[in-house]
Amino acid sequence: MVRRIRGAQGRMLGVSVPQSPQFGSVDDVVERLAGVGYLASTGVATTVYLADKLGKPLLVEGPAGVGKTELAKAVAEATGSGLVRLQCYEGIDEARALYEWNHAKQLLRITAGQSTSQGPEGWDATRDDVFSEEFLLPRPLLTAIRRSDPTVLLIDEIDKADVEVEGLLLEVLSDYQVSIPEMGTVTATRRPFALLTSNSTRELSEALKRRCLFLHLDFPDADLERRIVASRVPELTESLTEALVRTVRVLRAMELRKAPSVAETIDWGRTLLALGLDTLDDETVRSTLGVVLKHQSDAEKAAVELRLN
Repeated sequence: MVRRIRGAQGRMLGVSVPQSPQFGSVDDVVERLAGVGYLASTGVATTVYLADKLGKPLLVEGPAGVGKTELAKAVAEATGSGLVRLQCYEGIDEARALYEWNHAKQLLRITAGQSTSQGPEGWDATRDDVFSEEFLLPRPLLTAIRRSDPTVLLIDEIDKADVEVEGLLLEVLSDYQVSIPEMGTVTATRRPFALLTSNSTRELSEALKRRCLFLHLDFPDADLERRIVASRVPELTESLTEALVRTVRVLRAMELRKAPSVAETIDWGRTLLALGLDTLDDETVRSTLGVVLKHQSDAEKAAVELRLN
């Protein structure tokens, strides 16, 4: 059934329409993500397929650097969808997430209206005018809701935002709609594929979790990481890729402030290529350790435990 929702002035602001899933099967997800350079496990591909099939938001948790954001980008690229990204941070509010009004332009319009208005009726017309589409500044959530083309809505690092922001998301993620008091309710003409990421720095609300499918991403196993590095840095020899992945996994087993991410493993491989190195000996590790470890205390601990001194 097509649902029509009209604004405060009787204008239709959105039409919710049925749509077909963008992935045909779990194998289709694996194949198409691999086609854009994202090697997904069966578990990851199954969850992505279900989120698409059921029209549910997908909450992806895990440590930094395991490919949560890249998954959203890969889904967008694999499906030919536009990517709309809301980067969360401490202090983000409704005006930065949903929409805000262009106050400077509204003030100019009110000032102009005062010179031509005649009595209360003129003011009523001006008031209705300044709270119209012309003065609305859509932010990522409203932008994604209003797009008629295929869209991936990435809500990145939701755990960095305040709890109040989660309340803003409940309407968006439940009904894919945004209420604008001055205009009415804007409902999605095409439901976006919504993906939220969290580094688990704080516990998210149960209300938000209930609306989402859940996926935990951890660092890949050795075989998958070798395949990832080989796909991103194909010029590396098999033996050097093996040594690189083995060393990174040793580093991750240490108690570091920040364990090396998959992206940093790839960067290390590219570094070795740039330097023309074909072995990962102690001297090479010592001189390039800053590519994968970003804290001096971590580098010092690694140097001791790897016996590089």
